[in-house]
Amino acid sequence: MSTLQPPDNPGPRPPVALIAGPTASGKSDLAVKLAQWLEESGRRGVVINSDSAQVYSDLQILSARPTEAEMGGIEHRLFGAWDGAQACSAADWAAAAQREIASLHAEGAIPILCGGTGLYMRTLLDGIAPVPAIEPEVRAAVRALSQVEARSALEREDPSAAARLAPADAARTTRALEVIRSTGRTLADWQAHKEGGIGAGVTLRALVLLPEREWLYERCDRRFLQMMDRGALAEVERLLARDLDPSLPVMRAIGVPELTAHLKGELGRDEAIAAGQIATRQYAKRQYTWFRHQPPAEWDRVENKNINVPEFFVSLLRETS
Repeated sequence: MSTLQPPDNPGPRPPVALIAGPTASGKSDLAVKLAQWLEESGRRGVVINSDSAQVYSDLQILSARPTEAEMGGIEHRLFGAWDGAQACSAADWAAAAQREIASLHAEGAIPILCGGTGLYMRTLLDGIAPVPAIEPEVRAAVRALSQVEARSALEREDPSAAARLAPADAARTTRALEVIRSTGRTLADWQAHKEGGIGAGVTLRALVLLPEREWLYERCDRRFLQMMDRGALAEVERLLARDLDPSLPVMRAIGVPELTAHLKGELGRDEAIAAGQIATRQYAKRQYTWFRHQPPAEWDRVENKNINVPEFFVSLLRETS
């Protein structure tokens, strides 16, 4: 992944708007409002999906992908761009987003990143650590360990990683142990030398929506009911008919396991809906925590649900016009 513009280029850096936040926080509506305002101002804005569920064509309803009416006449890209049979990693998405952003800048348009997957956004902006492929025999040996064994080994071989990670964090423990054993360098060392981020080559204006939690959770519950009314159950039936690997991200997306359990007779309809609502609220809570603490300090966090789009983004338009 190459940068859009070398950091030492003395010319103006092209604009990128970013609207992030937990699910059901109103990001999509705000992104459309921004693009419409840009259009009224004589500029063109295009919304680029930055959500790990909305990338899959199989999840129109359960991912809350915007409908044609909700798009408000604004062009949207990278929505439903991946078939569910193909996992979309953060690096895959970042490479595609970079191509779209470069294309839009060449056309004089302003890309508007919109979504709730912080890892996608940070990978695009900061780049990725160039960790070599893990040696197969190392991967097999590490994954044969129990979590207790893996944790003990990590404490010996990469104590700084062990200090950062929760004892029960199996996935990150495994990853850190694989890297130190396969490369001889810690994951933190690799991550300190990330490559390919576009952050230094663009003028970024970022807004994180963090509305009041009870309002957000009520929106999550209500939206899951609306998804059921719009055909979420039939969407999962079609997905199951494809007989995909159950470990694929599309099969683990919020709502899919819960409605699958109902279709298999393991949960009643009301039970499945309640389980889907709980899973959605839990996901929103994790996103809320991430977006409150992880993004750079210069990313504005806003609780107000009635954002004045021109007031917030006018500086981006002024600085890049």
